[in-house]
Amino acid sequence: MKKLLLVITTLFFSALTNAKSTTITDVLGRQIQLDLPAQRVVIGFYGEDYMAIGGEASYDHVVGMSKGIWEQWRPNNWAMYVKHRPALETLPEVGKVDTQTFSVEKVISLKPDVLLLAEWQYQALTAEIPRMEQAGIKVVVVDYNAQTVERHVQSTLIIGQLTGQEKRAKEIADNYVRDTQLVLDRLAKANLPKPKVYVEYGFTGPDEYGYTFGENMWGKMAMLAGGDNIAAPFIKWWGHLNPEQVLAARPDVIFLTGTEFGKDSHSTLMGEGIDREAAKARLKGFESRLGWDSLPAVQHHRIYGIYHYGSRSIMDASMLQFMAKSMYPELFKDLNPEQSYLDFYAKYLPVQPQGTFAVALSE
Repeated sequence: MKKLLLVITTLFFSALTNAKSTTITDVLGRQIQLDLPAQRVVIGFYGEDYMAIGGEASYDHVVGMSKGIWEQWRPNNWAMYVKHRPALETLPEVGKVDTQTFSVEKVISLKPDVLLLAEWQYQALTAEIPRMEQAGIKVVVVDYNAQTVERHVQSTLIIGQLTGQEKRAKEIADNYVRDTQLVLDRLAKANLPKPKVYVEYGFTGPDEYGYTFGENMWGKMAMLAGGDNIAAPFIKWWGHLNPEQVLAARPDVIFLTGTEFGKDSHSTLMGEGIDREAAKARLKGFESRLGWDSLPAVQHHRIYGIYHYGSRSIMDASMLQFMAKSMYPELFKDLNPEQSYLDFYAKYLPVQPQGTFAVALSE
């Protein structure tokens, strides 16, 4: 018994010794001093990215998360992970910032070393941050929503530091830069006219216009991929365009983003477990939207479906390539973006999705 206690004690103090006091700088320029790798973490957002960058073992140190963001927004994807790692199901829930159910008390009760937040969550919780910091919790902010190479890279390297996986994080970040730069370099060299692009979250189906994107998420990606985003002059982040604005803009290419479920039986469907022909049938329904028969995108069958949660992630370089290939098919004909998306899972994550993540109505 004494020998066993000695081994346990040795391992405990060895773990403390391996933890190094480090100052990191988050995406807001905040300098945070903490012991790394972090031993107790609560994740506010980007749960799948955290696992990809830190490895599955990083979740041995996750003591809570805003689970509803993953479980409710991506149910089939979440179920795939739970099947592989049942412990995810019992992770404590800390609530959602966007529905004002986020519980500071719950976070404090879990005694984490680190609370990882998206920038939008941090901004919404500004008044509560001092209370958590006074409880000894280090709040670290990352941001994949801005859809800039700089923020994606910085966020990835930060998660690498938190999890002790700096080398893995650098590899993932370097690959992201390479895959994104490929698109930017080819577009710059070709110097082709930009097609007008409209992106809509197709959750509500053809009968009701869903929200579109200005200068972040899919709107920013459409512009990086070489498109003239018709929403950018009117919408900063996301919101609704008047149907007449869409008709007047006459987009050449339309992207409809979708998830594994929708508002009704006509909503865009994309993601884990979604049959390809079913996804295309949902896209087809949008051609009959009032007035859309006059749009160049509809007349030339240039409507594309894309997995809504393929953005705001370190995995979205493949989705950027899909958008670029959809707009400039000859320039990017050698790329297979959807396969690249699945290849990322095969290399960095413990599950392998089966479904439809990027599709052309005309294929």
